[in-house]
Amino acid sequence: MRMHFKNKLSNFSIHNNSKVATDIRRLAVFAAYVLCTAQDKDAVRLTLEQIDVIRRMCTENPEMELVTTAEGMRNSAKIACLISIEGGHSIDSSLPALRMFYQLGVRSMALTHNCNTPWAESSSSFYQNYQRKNNSLTDFGKVLVNEMNRLGMLVDLSHSSWETARAVLKHSAAPVIFSHSSAYAICNNVRNVPDDLLLLLKENGGLIMVNFYSSFVACSYNANVSIVADHFDHIKRVIGAKSIGIGADYDGAQGFPKGLEDVSKYPALIEELISRNWTEEELAGVLRLNFLRAFRKVEKVRDDFLHISPSEVEISLSEVNNSCRVMLIHPVLPKSSHRNGNAPLMPVKALIYFILLWIQSQ
Repeated sequence: MRMHFKNKLSNFSIHNNSKVATDIRRLAVFAAYVLCTAQDKDAVRLTLEQIDVIRRMCTENPEMELVTTAEGMRNSAKIACLISIEGGHSIDSSLPALRMFYQLGVRSMALTHNCNTPWAESSSSFYQNYQRKNNSLTDFGKVLVNEMNRLGMLVDLSHSSWETARAVLKHSAAPVIFSHSSAYAICNNVRNVPDDLLLLLKENGGLIMVNFYSSFVACSYNANVSIVADHFDHIKRVIGAKSIGIGADYDGAQGFPKGLEDVSKYPALIEELISRNWTEEELAGVLRLNFLRAFRKVEKVRDDFLHISPSEVEISLSEVNNSCRVMLIHPVLPKSSHRNGNAPLMPVKALIYFILLWIQSQ
């Protein structure tokens, strides 16, 4: 929306748009996404602007409805919109900012995108922000996961390093998701999930939503429906069909398997899985019910934590370590601005200006 239309809904046709892989006939979860280059700058403002355009789209269009609960998703008679934030850099290491995003309707956040945050590691090494050793999830990161559990916000581990994912899976009281990641055993890309993490995910009660991006499913640009189905089959063998969803990543990447170019092609995948003896019940879970079940469990943890007050923990300035953070102290005025025995009652320039005005008025 920002790249193609500058977030101007007046220039965007929601019913038919060839510039993107999503329109009203081909919808998915809405990601309020901001580039990593905005970290420590204006990421919060930009994220607010993306949330604004999503909320406008979903409240101004009579065919759509903004939802914030699993029950709302299940019962909506319209196209239900759920807002996620893709990258923890969007909250600028602030728990109050996280809570305010929740108030605006955000119900999922990826801890990282392609850059580290001061408290979690990314699977990508493209950006050099906040490089650390043996510190995949800091103490503040654990507090943040606790706060997401308390709020009822889905913790998303796609884009996080395996070390961060492992730490979160062992720490989180609520189920987590990999919103768009595939099986490392089929394609050995670090954005995918190895079997040991899949087993931890099953223990956690969470969900892995399979990414269709060719480089993640085939480790090349030469991919087809069959290789995508291989990822579903492998994950099913390791942790069962109830832990699987679809996280195709349309409009998040370029280069998808032949026959799975956009959301309208989902029937081709379902047909392939049926040919591999997937049952109707398993496929209903993959398409919808598994996500709703995980979301309801997150809400159950939220309800169990109602007695817990919002965290007032603040990240230390030594951890964020950037020049855009302000020291919240009163400004110290220069000595010359105070009246004392050596300072004039009025600055010289102001006195001259006053005299000139007086002369002109005579």
